[in-house]
Amino acid sequence: MADDPLIHDPKGGLPRLLAIMARLRDPETGCPWDIEQDFATIAPYTIEEAYEVADAIERADWGELKGELGDLLLQVVFHGQIAADKGLFDFHAIADGISDKMVARHPHVFGDESRDKSAAQQTLDWETVKATERAQAAQTGTLDGVAMGLPALLRAVKLQKRAARVGFDWPETAQVLDKVAEEMAELTEATDPDHIEEEFGDLLFVMANLARHMKVDPEAALRRANTKFTRRFASIEAALKAKGKRPEDSDLAEMDALWDAAKAAEKAH
Repeated sequence: MADDPLIHDPKGGLPRLLAIMARLRDPETGCPWDIEQDFATIAPYTIEEAYEVADAIERADWGELKGELGDLLLQVVFHGQIAADKGLFDFHAIADGISDKMVARHPHVFGDESRDKSAAQQTLDWETVKATERAQAAQTGTLDGVAMGLPALLRAVKLQKRAARVGFDWPETAQVLDKVAEEMAELTEATDPDHIEEEFGDLLFVMANLARHMKVDPEAALRRANTKFTRRFASIEAALKAKGKRPEDSDLAEMDALWDAAKAAEKAH
């Protein structure tokens, strides 16, 4: 076909990827699986690929990061092709839209505003521009536009940041810690399953607020804790294997002692 040279060009760059996706979605000659997909069926893959990018960064695996960024780019190209097939917009419109947004949100770089500002002032200016954009989109509520599909922990932080902009926030971290203690007590007192779930949610929500006050990314912190748990549990399994045992052959006391040994070994290094 006419575009075969581009599709098979190892240096074809973004035009090559766009041509490949267009071919995959071609109703006559494309891939049946790709043709059947829509925004909703592809969305979970998009989220998954974004997390795999974050995972590669967390592990400082730069070779893998390149591949994961490619996988994430493919998701954007896929959504763009679906939109083009539906006559909604295309990849070029996506690129133009984000370019316009970046230019509009950086008048100190692309306009005539002074660059002589602190990072805090630039952040404030950014939020002012975003507020104007939300108003133009008829999003008048403070919390309007915070995507429902975000991971719950990330959405909690974004909701709290929005509320903080209008003054609904504790001024001191100590007050948030007091609220953590209060929510913990309420969770302890809860009895029926629905009440327990509600109070557990409240505790997670205030913990997200605590992370924000302490300038900690709670998603990154939890990913780090997950990695640590995985590493230390692997040490437990290795130690048990050396004894000819598996975790199911052990008990909590033995595994807890091996956990402490793995923890001590990490600290020694």
